Amino acid sequence: MKKVSIIYWSCGGNIEILANKMAEGARGQGAKVNLKHVADATIEDVLEADCLAFGCPAANATKIEEEEMIPFLQQLESYKDQNQNKKCILFATYGWIENSFMKIWKDQMLSHGFNVIGELAVKDSITNKQSSMIVDLGKELVE
Repeated sequence: MKKVSIIYWSCGGNIEILANKMAEGARGQGAKVNLKHVADATIEDVLEADCLAFGCPAANATKIEEEEMIPFLQQLESYKDQNQNKKCILFATYGWIENSFMKIWKDQMLSHGFNVIGELAVKDSITNKQSSMIVDLGKELVE
């Protein structure tokens, strides 16, 4: 049974909804899911997982949330060898025209050794199609 950690930051609730949908997809594939808000997450949650997902709203066109998520992710640089090629999915929400923050975030996670196999950026509110897509990404994470 694969261990999946889904670590997210949510304030308005959309990221939490996406995190729960992803967990639903992973559990449907038989995975043991560890779902945590980043404030409650530890480095061990990352190191002990077979695969991971991180979710966070954008703070602006180039950054994700800066108070908790960025500092947590920066710690992972020290564990690059332990995370080498672990499957990872990124999901986010944003409210402006550009979503260039996703490329920057993906590049950061690749530099930390993760194998980013998928991503989803939701503009404004979650559609039924995007809800279905995140469930599928949860399944893909476990495959």
